[in-house]
Amino acid sequence: MPGGRLTQQERQQIALGLADGLAYAEIARRLDRPTSTVTREVLRNGGPTGYRADLAHRAAEHRAHRRRRSVPRPADRPAPPHGRDAEAVRAYEETFTTIFMQQGLPRMASGVLACVYTTDEGSLTASELVQRLQVSPASVSKAVALLENMGLIRRERGEGRRERYVVDTDVWYQGMIASARSHTQLAETARRGVSVLGPDTPAAVRLENIARFVDFVGESMVRAAEQARDILYAQAGTAREDTAPADAAEPGPPR
Repeated sequence: MPGGRLTQQERQQIALGLADGLAYAEIARRLDRPTSTVTREVLRNGGPTGYRADLAHRAAEHRAHRRRRSVPRPADRPAPPHGRDAEAVRAYEETFTTIFMQQGLPRMASGVLACVYTTDEGSLTASELVQRLQVSPASVSKAVALLENMGLIRRERGEGRRERYVVDTDVWYQGMIASARSHTQLAETARRGVSVLGPDTPAAVRLENIARFVDFVGESMVRAAEQARDILYAQAGTAREDTAPADAAEPGPPR
């Protein structure tokens, strides 16, 4: 399987494949490349409807030139702990990043989230993110601000004046609840349109159907999130109790 950066010819083949309606996996198979490579390439360059091979290649050359001038050498990246394979870890982080991009997050924010989630501590400082992602501090700062506003990470005060960016289990619950709130706002807005456009008109009926659908989905999301949190947190607590050392148990009667 070939490695390295995509060539201009490969980008032209990607553009042709998209025009023909091919799936990312099929395009990747024809290029003998990983599917994640093609997915990442398309998503960072306009998506399946806006991808242009010439612009994508120019942007890649610009990124490579900027990287050569301003970022640390790959050797400066710290080795993974616990004897993990560095290349396997990097490949997994790229795949995780691509998944977040498919969910609608920008490339840099996806990379930050993937990095923090794959650390044992579940937190990183800005300087550690710069080193791991090999990007500028400004890029990290912008991505962190977006993720914090979305409730996907939070700040903690670390040693000295350094802040750490943290993810934990409850982040996903909070994210689901925030998404459910946005569904509620959409339903309320749709219903306001019913009175504006007139009851029983085709447009009003359409808006009412949207509101009912979105209401149902939002309520289902809240119920599922609350049930999942209760069940999973309870299981985690039980697991911790089961693994407690024997001397932590209550003492029995003397013999």
